[in-house]
Amino acid sequence: MGTKGSDGGCGVCGGRTYLIERQGDLAHARICECSVKCTVCGGRGHNLVEQEATFSKKVGPRKYEVLAPCSCTLRVRRVARYNEVGLPGVLAHANFDNFIPAKTQQDRARSVAMHFAHHYDKKGANKGFVLSGPVGTGKTHLLAATLAHLVLEVGVEARYVEISLLYATIRRGFQEGKSGGEIIGPLSEVEVLAIDELGKGRGSQFEMETMDELIARRYNAHRTTLFATNYSLEPERKSTRAVSGYHSTEDAKNSLRDTELLRERVGERIYSRLCEMCTFVEMPKDAPDHRRTRHELEPRAHHAPAKMRATR
Repeated sequence: MGTKGSDGGCGVCGGRTYLIERQGDLAHARICECSVKCTVCGGRGHNLVEQEATFSKKVGPRKYEVLAPCSCTLRVRRVARYNEVGLPGVLAHANFDNFIPAKTQQDRARSVAMHFAHHYDKKGANKGFVLSGPVGTGKTHLLAATLAHLVLEVGVEARYVEISLLYATIRRGFQEGKSGGEIIGPLSEVEVLAIDELGKGRGSQFEMETMDELIARRYNAHRTTLFATNYSLEPERKSTRAVSGYHSTEDAKNSLRDTELLRERVGERIYSRLCEMCTFVEMPKDAPDHRRTRHELEPRAHHAPAKMRATR
């Protein structure tokens, strides 16, 4: 059994009844030990629930009992659904509470993602969002936090895909005799799809056609799609002035990417649909890379003694 917290709840899961952990390359959810044995249904998986309905005006409303799934059954289903999302294992910890914004626009990004997750309408239309910003600013963190809440707390079916890995999967499928449509099909039909690294790639005809088909299918079906991209959402290109001094190859690549617009990377057709499908949120160009910042704050490893170095 899980240990009790100061408030009497489980000190392991914090009362959520489930845990999310890294399992290999993927994030994996499981039922917490505190909730494995259900005290409500005794392990039956269902309960008798009283309902009321009017079958005739003469008799009036009548109460009756029906069998309904217990909350433990719903929990098991949602955990199983989460394990089909495909979120990277490095994001198993990601939630809205541990997202630390360094800039105002990052805080707005969290607010947009949280509002979407907490106000998702399972029976109505839901406008997605596009998060744009430099690497390491928490875009994928917010995608993961959003999907975790939707699947585990709301019961939504969702998937996560990194666009370049999708291209690679389709190419492998071709070698196995599969068509691109067979792989895109399930992603087209899932209730909520999160596409990471939108605009990434070589911009080949194959990549553009794959992306266009996937987004077109979801657009035509009015399905909700979330995006993250490193490319700017600005409607017009801003003039950039060359900066003197030494720049690494990575700095040069980042500088080039900063001047590219998402609409140039995906084309006017897809960009136009994104404008209708999503709310746009752009993080500032000077937002710090949290991974790089964390690395720089870590204490430097001491040099190994000369004898140890010699034996390697």
